[in-house]
Parts: sequence; structure tokens; C-alpha cells
Amino acid sequence: MQSLAMIENWPVPTAAAAVVTSDGTLLGTHGPTAHRFPLASVTKPLAAYAALVAYEEGAVELDEPAGPEGSTVRHLLAHTSGLAFDEHRVTAPAGTRRLYSNAGFEVLGDHIAKATEIPFPEYVRQAVLEPLGMTSTALEGSPAKDGVSTVDDLVRFAAEVQAPRFLDPRTVLEAQTVVHPGLKGVLPGYGHQNPNDWGLGFEIRDSKSPHWTGLSSSPATFGHFGQSGTFLWIDPTAGAACVALTDRAFGPWAAEVWTPFTDAVLAELGTSGR
Repeated sequence: MQSLAMIENWPVPTAAAAVVTSDGTLLGTHGPTAHRFPLASVTKPLAAYAALVAYEEGAVELDEPAGPEGSTVRHLLAHTSGLAFDEHRVTAPAGTRRLYSNAGFEVLGDHIAKATEIPFPEYVRQAVLEPLGMTSTALEGSPAKDGVSTVDDLVRFAAEVQAPRFLDPRTVLEAQTVVHPGLKGVLPGYGHQNPNDWGLGFEIRDSKSPHWTGLSSSPATFGHFGQSGTFLWIDPTAGAACVALTDRAFGPWAAEVWTPFTDAVLAELGTSGR
């Protein structure tokens, strides 16, 4: 795909990108796709997928208590537990606000580790990374932000999410469906959003503006971006997913180049996404 070559003009030391369709076809790559990059918050979808495996295995229930009073596994996955961004303190009652929380994912990891009697990084490896052949990926600390991976590996993950083999498709559909609709909140880097919609570990585009995906991205688009200059989006309307990893911290440069890049990818796919 010619559009992927746009990453050569990004103001970053290193970048790699790829597009994979819903049937698993790799449409194109650009850059060092085997290079290992810090994922930052693109770690969260991997952690969330492991949580969904734990749910399907019967180790946890989505609506069992976890985290602060009134909070559940579902609340933690959907950033509605009431926990602060990077502190283990409660700032709102569960289910009342969309408070993006690294602390919430850390509590989630601890909860699953206790339920499975397996350290969460190891559980992620056994439940997600090993089955998908993601041999260059590792969770090296916090389930909120300490993953390391490659474009090659994340293409495998994006293909799985689009056409699940290791989870019931109904579970994955629930993960990309809005949890607690209508809640306001801040989308980090993009300001207040009303509503600020999320699924189970995946951010949902809907009508958010501004946003890190494309102007032509469908409202059904879901995924995540990271403060290390990384993103993964899946657009069900376009029938494809895109991974882009860099080694420059997120900032104004990313907001300037990511949207036209995504629009160019969608245009080359032959869809406006709407």
C-alpha cells in the first residue's frame, strides 16, 4: 500500500506500519516491522484480551467485584471504576464518569493474577501472546503501559480481533460495544469528549472530535493509541486494521500526521469508512 510510505515523512527516528484485512490478508507493510517498540497504552488491548480469556475460562466474571467499592471487572476494563489516572485513589463513584485510568488496569491485572494464581504478565503470555505466535511481544511491568512489541506481532493480534479464533466472537463484539453509554470524560491528548465512549479495553471512535483516527474513519472504529507514539485501529466498516509504531513520544506531531495518514489508508482501501 503506497499510503503506508507516508510514515517516512513523520518526524520520528524510527517508524513501521502495516494494514491487515478482516480475513487476515496482509495488504502492506512499511518500515522495520520486526523492530521492537515500547507500546505504552497500546498495551491495554492486549491486557484486555487476556482478561476476556480469563472470563471465558471461568476464572473471573465481568460483573464480579474488582477494584473500588461498587466497581467490577467490567468497570475496570471500561475506565469507569472511579480510580484516578495514575494513582490508586477513588475520584468518583463507579459507573458515573469515564476516568481514563492506568491504575484501573493495574488493579485489573492484580485481580486476574489472584484469580488464576498466575502473575499477570505470564498470564498474558500464555493466554494471548503464545497462541497467536507473538514471539517478540512481552509485558514487562504494568498491564496499562509496559508492553513491548513489533508491527509483525500486532498484525497477528489485529487479525485475531477482527476474526476471533481464541475467543467467542460474541465476547469480542461486546468488547467493541460501548459500556455505560453517554458518559463524559477526557480522551488523553484530545481533551473533553461528550460522550467519551469505550468498550472493554478498546476506545470507540463514535463521533469524537478531535480524534487520533481519520476524518473518514467510521464511528464503529475502535482501538488504542499510546504515549510512545503508537496506535492500532480496527475499522469494521472498512474491513481492515492498521498498526503504526514509532519511537517518539506522542505530541502535536502525532495529531498532525496520524489523521491524514489514516484517511490516506482508508482511501486506498477504497472506502470512506462511512
